[in-house]
Amino acid sequence: MSKALVCGAGGQLGQELVLTCPEQWQAIPMTRSMLDIADPDQVARALDDIEPAWVINAAAFTAVDAAESEPELAHRVNAIGPEILALRCRERNIRVLHVSTDFVFDGAQGRPYAPDAEPNPLGVYGRSKLEGENAVMAAGGSPVILRTGWVYSRHGGNFVKTMLRLMADREQLSVVEDQVGTPTWARGLALTCWGLADHGDTSGIYHWSDAGACSWYDFAVAIREIALELGLLRQAATLLPIPASQYPTPAQRPGYSVLYKALTRNLLGYSGHHWTSQLYAMLVDLQQHEKQHEKHEL
Repeated sequence: MSKALVCGAGGQLGQELVLTCPEQWQAIPMTRSMLDIADPDQVARALDDIEPAWVINAAAFTAVDAAESEPELAHRVNAIGPEILALRCRERNIRVLHVSTDFVFDGAQGRPYAPDAEPNPLGVYGRSKLEGENAVMAAGGSPVILRTGWVYSRHGGNFVKTMLRLMADREQLSVVEDQVGTPTWARGLALTCWGLADHGDTSGIYHWSDAGACSWYDFAVAIREIALELGLLRQAATLLPIPASQYPTPAQRPGYSVLYKALTRNLLGYSGHHWTSQLYAMLVDLQQHEKQHEKHEL
C-alpha cells in the first residue's frame, strides 16, 4: 500500500480524495490547520514523518473575488505554498500532483482549452494559480498539474449549495448567462487524481472536468429541476438570464473556460460523465447525507 499525503484535506476536493481513496492507497489527510504548505519547516517535517509516495495538493485560496483585495494571501497559498511543497518533495524523490484552475485562461479563445494553450489570467486568483503551476514545474521531479473548474460537492460552500439556499428563500433569481464552462463534481475529480497517481509514469499538465458545457444560468436551471424532482426544493423559483455586465464582481471572470480533456481521457481510458448526471449524483449524495444527519440528531 502506497501513502499519499493530501494537502487541503478540509476542502471540497480534499474531503472527496479521502472518501474515494482506492484500496491500494493510504490517504494521509492534512488540513490547513495541520499543515501550512507555505512553511518550509512544517512541510519538511510532515514529509519526513509520513514518507509518502505522492503528495496531492488540493490546498488553495479559491475565493476569486476576495483574492482581489487579499492578493498577498492568495499569492502565499496559491504560489509560494506549492513552490515550497514541490521543492521539498523533489529533495525526497516524492511525486507531486498539483491541482490548478481554468481561471489561468482569459476565455477569449472561444473553444475548449488544451493543456498547452497559452495562459492569460484576468485576475489575482488566476495569476496566483498560474505562478503556482510554474513554480511546481520549475521544481522538477516530474510533477503533474491537473487543471479543473466550477468545482462543487456536498462539502463546504459552492454554487450548487448557494443556489439551493437562495431558491428556497426567493421567488426569483438572476443568473449570469454569458459565462460558459463545465461544472465538476469533486468526487469525479478526486477519482481522476487517484487515476493519475496510479499511472505513475506520467507527468506534465492535464485537464479534467465533467463532460459537456453550460452557462451559470443553464447550471442553475438544472440544479432547480433536479432539486425539485428529489424534493430538495418545494417551489420552483423563477430564474432570469442576465449578462455578466449586470452582475459586477471585484474579479473579472473568463467568458469561456471549457477545458479540452482528451489527453486525460486517453491516458486513463475513462471518458467521464456528463455534468448533468454528475450533478444528479451529487444532489442524491447531499440528500442522503442530510437524512443521515437528521437521524443522528433524533
